[in-house]
Amino acid sequence: MRALLLDPGLIVRRDYPEPSPASGESIVRVRTAGICGTDLELARGYMSYTGVPGHEFVGQVVDTHTAALAGRRVVGEINARCGRCALCLDGLGRHCPNRTVLGIAGRDGAFAEYLRLPDENLLALPDSISDELAVFVEPVAAIYEIFEQTGLRRDHRVAVLGDGRLGALAAIVMRAEGYAAVLGGRHREKLDRLAALGIDAQLEDRLETGFDVVIDCTGNSAGLNRALTLVRPRGMVILKSTAAAGAALNLAQAVINEITIVGSRCGRFAPALAALVSGKVDPRPLISGTFGLDDAPAAFAAAARSPNFKILLKP
Repeated sequence: MRALLLDPGLIVRRDYPEPSPASGESIVRVRTAGICGTDLELARGYMSYTGVPGHEFVGQVVDTHTAALAGRRVVGEINARCGRCALCLDGLGRHCPNRTVLGIAGRDGAFAEYLRLPDENLLALPDSISDELAVFVEPVAAIYEIFEQTGLRRDHRVAVLGDGRLGALAAIVMRAEGYAAVLGGRHREKLDRLAALGIDAQLEDRLETGFDVVIDCTGNSAGLNRALTLVRPRGMVILKSTAAAGAALNLAQAVINEITIVGSRCGRFAPALAALVSGKVDPRPLISGTFGLDDAPAAFAAAARSPNFKILLKP
């Protein structure tokens, strides 16, 4: 099959082996996939990953032993748990130490014609939702995870740091759910695009301090330090960024001001899909371009270039 291989550079292969059927797993033909910040970091050496990247996708099940999935259009949660360890048995399969992660660790991803995932990871889509909308289920679920992890109140003053893909999605979801959030970024053209969507988007260096909650979506190793300067004493910093580069940290400020720091990663798909199907959340204005799989290296270059937000691949 055709696939984009990271080993360590980006190479489009036309003779990459198709995934083989496995017990309890289905083969999915990829219809649409999205490039996110983690994919760009993988290309820069994050996780030392080699293989097919990509974890945001919509596809159609073409080989399965689960009748309810046969022929269905699906999205898929990216963490494939072992199902046997203490964390899995405690309902924390997304943190299973033996897990594979689609396009990130130990499992080829979605930038290919086909992928394989456990049946329990796949969620069938209603006909009413388009591929271009459903491809956002995974990153939108990551934002909804914040609500499950924290006691975020609607009277909290919230700042979202970063005007890239994830920051834009965070601001869109916060607004849709009734939270007063301001997005701080560094790219005037991106901020103008977000302001046109009704987002309170400002230059990051002009933000005032004293926020109850600061969500770091910068994708930058310096994001935590900046968040700590903006949050009020006994406030909360939520870290959503993954970056290949290390960070120089002085956590004295976090101790002195008694800041709660929350790491936040993947989320359940059901709340995100419900928000997208209902129309409460619609991130499609963030789509900046669509590429074929043969042009995947150019798609990665476009995804890394401002003022683009979301770049899609259609194998």
